[in-house]
Amino acid sequence: MPPVIRDLDSVLRQTRIPAVIRGGPVAPLLVRLPFRSDNRSWLSALGRKRPLWLAAETAWSVPKSWFEPLIQHCLARFSKCYVIQPTNRAETCAPACWNARGVHCECSCLGARHGSGDPEGRWHIVRETYAVRIGRREFSCRLLAGLGRQQF
Repeated sequence: MPPVIRDLDSVLRQTRIPAVIRGGPVAPLLVRLPFRSDNRSWLSALGRKRPLWLAAETAWSVPKSWFEPLIQHCLARFSKCYVIQPTNRAETCAPACWNARGVHCECSCLGARHGSGDPEGRWHIVRETYAVRIGRREFSCRLLAGLGRQQF
C-alpha cells in the first residue's frame, strides 16, 4: 500500500524526490524536479510540446496528457516520485479503481487499492462506479517507489 503523505508543505519544500502536481480538470501538470542541468531536455523527450519553466512556482509546466508517461519517466530516473492530485473522499472505491491501469486515482482509497485487481477484505460491489457531488476540493499526496505494478 503506497503511503499517504499528510504534510504537503514538507513535500513541496524538499528537493530530492520529484513531485508531479495535478490541478483542476484543464490545468497543466506542475513538475518539481531535483536540479539537473538536463531537466528541460529530459522532460521534452515525453512529447512534442516544450516544457515551460515557471520561476515563481519553481516548477515545470507540462501538458496534462503527459501524466502517465511522466510518472513512469520519473520512476525510471529517480526511483521515487510524489504524486499530488485531487481526491474525492466521498467517492467509494470500486471495481473501476481496482481494475484500472496507471496511477490516476481520485477515489477514497487514495491509490492504496488502485490497479490491485482484487483487494483483500470483504467487499460488496454495489455498482461498477459511484458518483456524488462534494463541495470542498481536497488533494492527496502519494509517494510512489520503483517500477513494480504493486505501487500503482
